[in-house]
Amino acid sequence: MITELSLGSSACDRFLDRLAGRIQAPDPDMLARVETILAAVRTEGDAALCRFSEAFDGFKGPVTFLTPADCQAALEGLDPGLQAALDKAARHIRAFHERQLTQGFVLDKGQGVRLEQRVLPLRRVGLYVPGGRAAYPSTVLMNAIPARIAGVEDLIVATPPGKEGLVNPMTLAACAVAGVDRVLLAGGAQACAALAYGTASVPKVDKITGPGNAYVATAKRLLYGTVDIDMIAGPSEIVIVAEAGVHPAWLAADLLGQCEHDPQAAGILITPDADLARAVRLAVADQVSRAPRAAIIKEALANYSAIIVTQDLDAALALANDLAPEHLELVGEGPESRLDQVRHAGSVFLGPYTPEAVGDYMAGTNHVLPTGGTARFFSPLGVEDFTRRMQVSRYSRAALAADAPAILAFAEAEGLYAHGRSVEIRRED
Repeated sequence: MITELSLGSSACDRFLDRLAGRIQAPDPDMLARVETILAAVRTEGDAALCRFSEAFDGFKGPVTFLTPADCQAALEGLDPGLQAALDKAARHIRAFHERQLTQGFVLDKGQGVRLEQRVLPLRRVGLYVPGGRAAYPSTVLMNAIPARIAGVEDLIVATPPGKEGLVNPMTLAACAVAGVDRVLLAGGAQACAALAYGTASVPKVDKITGPGNAYVATAKRLLYGTVDIDMIAGPSEIVIVAEAGVHPAWLAADLLGQCEHDPQAAGILITPDADLARAVRLAVADQVSRAPRAAIIKEALANYSAIIVTQDLDAALALANDLAPEHLELVGEGPESRLDQVRHAGSVFLGPYTPEAVGDYMAGTNHVLPTGGTARFFSPLGVEDFTRRMQVSRYSRAALAADAPAILAFAEAEGLYAHGRSVEIRRED
């Protein structure tokens, strides 16, 4: 069950060390297995992709794509309430992400010097969506809609099918709503390899985004450089900074909402109020007993979750910044008023009526977020992740002559004779 700790105690220090240690590089055996899969797909193409699809997913057949018509049929077959939920979420996501569009610029420096920055969309992107028994329509929307806003021409979803070649209809319906071009029936490291290297049937993409299991995460890590990737996603996590006056059952429910993802997920409450800490601990115990995914939650609570009591709110916020969590809830008049003190978090949720789940599905902010403390330097997925910048320079003869002495000085200092000569020869002519 979840443990109550005091910040600064040896027990709390051990917990924080254990929490940091859960994010590790892939073990050598995993790396070797994934490297073998990638090499086979790179060499054998479709044949290897089909062989691994049969071995890992039980799907026997040729490389298969579903079309927009297939996705639209899945959408039309949904319950009207689910259709409405997908449409509403998509509207909210578009509204938020359309504000992220950036324009290039032109800098006319005068005297014949003109500089330009152009913002261009990636041409083709592969979006990985986990399959199996689960449906992840929200993941489709969160990845595909920003890509479409950016102007990506060709968007391919890769998802592992069942043995009969079937994909969860909610996933396909989300593909229709988001405007996905085609759905590749393949998953795992083999699908990532096919997207990165290209095969006779699968076109090569510029970037792969989306979550996956350890094989997918390792494949993306190894393929980075051949293609771009969004990030290496780790186990989900939430940190809640709260104070007296907040309903303990609500906070307990938010902790469990993250812990049900994965046995390595983390749910952490930080509070200066010892009475609230005890009340939340009791509420957690009560709610776990009725949770459908109780076994997963209990493991996450026992290993990577805690309620940490601090001396004051400043200490609580400082610890939250040190943890740099994927999700951060600030609940109570004190925490909510101190948003400016937050430097490191993937996504922040303010107030008692903003549980993290609104960000997963409906608010419109992106739920593809940095984990494991990487919010110190990574950002949520956004439109800019599906674009690239290109620079353009133009000099006149007079401008080159004006800057030539400085260019020649740099070239001489760096021992690059040909650099300097490329300027001098133009002055001679």
